[in-house]
Amino acid sequence: MTDPGTAERIVTVAQRILHEEGAAAVSMRRVGDAVGITAMAIYRHYPNREALLRAVANRSASELAAEWRRRSPSGDLLERISAALDDFLDFALGNRHLFQFLILDAWTGARRFPEDFRDGQGPPFTVVTDLVEEGMRTGLLRADDVLETALVVTSCTQGLVQQYLSGRMGMDEDDFRALCHRSARRIIRGLAQNGDR
Repeated sequence: MTDPGTAERIVTVAQRILHEEGAAAVSMRRVGDAVGITAMAIYRHYPNREALLRAVANRSASELAAEWRRRSPSGDLLERISAALDDFLDFALGNRHLFQFLILDAWTGARRFPEDFRDGQGPPFTVVTDLVEEGMRTGLLRADDVLETALVVTSCTQGLVQQYLSGRMGMDEDDFRALCHRSARRIIRGLAQNGDR
């Protein structure tokens, strides 16, 4: 029987290292040293590094979604979509390594579209699908496949963030955030029921 307290401490340390330095810096030896156990002792809780990184990803995604959901649902749907975009940009620009790992890196057990995004399996993505679903239900957006529409909405911003973080956007952060908001509005207008929002 494994100690859940130790397993949690291992994930917490691995998550901190990944957040500060990136996934490549997460090693069993380094995590073990920081937790105060041997690297071999980690294997009692996680069979390999990939399983540990998957646990970090699952925890990080759940924490991120919970943080986004804590936002008050006040305001109309367009205001809430704008607020969700701000939340995403705060995350992506303020947690570069975690964004890279969760969204861009290929790692064992990473969620795959569409099968792993059904039924809330991708917690942050579910926040967006809920907004898209509400938009379709209330008539803001045309009825369509919810998952694919949410993918369209998120992919544009993810791609822009990737370009910005790699130094390919010649603008400061405020101008970049404004560009992301204008781009999101263009997408929403294109998906709108009447096409003129």
